[in-house]
This record gives sequence, C-alpha cells and structure tokens, in this order.
Amino acid sequence: MDNKKIGQHISRQFNEEMENMRNKVLTMGGLVEQQIEQAAESFMSSDLGLAEKVILQDDQVDKLQIEIDQECTEILAKRQPAAFDLRMLMATTKIITDLERIGDEAARIAKMTIRLDSTEYYHDQYHEIRHLLEMVKEMLHASLDSVARMDVNDVVAIASQDQKVDHEYGSIIRQLITRMMEDPRNITRALDVLWTVRSLERIGDHSVNICEHVIYMVKGKDVRHISQDELEKVMEK
Repeated sequence: MDNKKIGQHISRQFNEEMENMRNKVLTMGGLVEQQIEQAAESFMSSDLGLAEKVILQDDQVDKLQIEIDQECTEILAKRQPAAFDLRMLMATTKIITDLERIGDEAARIAKMTIRLDSTEYYHDQYHEIRHLLEMVKEMLHASLDSVARMDVNDVVAIASQDQKVDHEYGSIIRQLITRMMEDPRNITRALDVLWTVRSLERIGDHSVNICEHVIYMVKGKDVRHISQDELEKVMEK
C-alpha cells in the first residue's frame, strides 16, 4: 500500500483505524483470489476435496465483509472524514461488496465441479474454459493490485480485457448451444457448464467494478456506466 497517498491525521488512532481497515481489505482480496485459483484447479482436475474447500472458504469472505463494513461505519461516525479519506471509505464498502460477490461466483464454480464430476462432457470443455479462466484471473489480480497501490494507471487495460472476456464467453455459449441442438441428451450437462462460464464472466465484470471504485477513490470521478472511449478520456485528464 502506497502510504504517501494517504493523509496523515492529528489522531494517531485515526491513522491506525484506516490502516487496519485497508489491511483487512487486502486480506479479503487475497482470500478471494485464492478461492478463484482453487475453484479453477478443482474444476479442471475434478478435485472434489478442493471444491469443498472453496465452498467452505466463502464463510470467511462473508465474515470479513461484515467486519470491514462495521469498521467503515464506525470510522465515519466517529471521525467524520472528508475529501480523500471519505472517498476511500465509500469506495471500500463498494470494493468489498464486489469481492464478496466474486467469492460467491467461486463457490458456484466449485459446486458445478461437484455436479459435473466424472462426466465425459465436463472434460470436453477443458480448453475453452481454461483460456477464459486465465483471462479472468489476470483481471482480478490486476484489479487487486490497483487497490493495493491505489494506482489507476492500468484500469483502462483491465476494462479492455473485459471486452475480450465477453467475446470468449459468447464463443463458448455458442458452442454449448450447438451441442444441445446436436443431441438433447447434452442439455443438462451443457446448462451446468453454461452457469460455470457465466460465473467466470461475472468475475470479470466485478473486477472492472473494483477498478472503477479505485478511480473514484483516487480521482474523485464516478466512471460507472460509461463507454471505453469515455473512460480513456477521463483517465487522460
């Protein structure tokens, strides 16, 4: 964390409260990133034990979200922060919401691993899903790095990567539809894979959301619901 960007306060306790809150956010981010890594591994290797571990970890993520939310509320009530500190607290509550939802998506992937265990159809989708997984993992890692460094230099590239994720997602969906049309017996399995791929696409969306919250924190600009071109213009200023 780049502490140079963080205002130093007269109250030492205020500094400690802010630092403790930020450290918990990074801990939560690391746990969610681990969830995605393990969910991906369990899905690709049909490791049911690892899938169960991912599902159980979701409780830890939920607990951290509640703790951080409470700390942000207490700081707002006691310190009445302004400017950058206020934006940081507001952005933090939104960042942890997206992290919690990413954790939920990881748990869904783990549950699909269990449902698709030892099926021929499951392994037939390996290559396409592997590529999408790697793209999404890179996006999440980059967005968490932006949070840790409070640096917005890479957010345009991350948003651009989301467009590639959407394209890959669409390609896999078309393949799944083709398989269902070719043989109705594939429908149930294809739908399970479809929900897994949908979870990956949503993780990409949440990663972009996290970057948007960092932009608000650092620049004070709300860049939600704007186009890629508009985002690039905001970042040039």
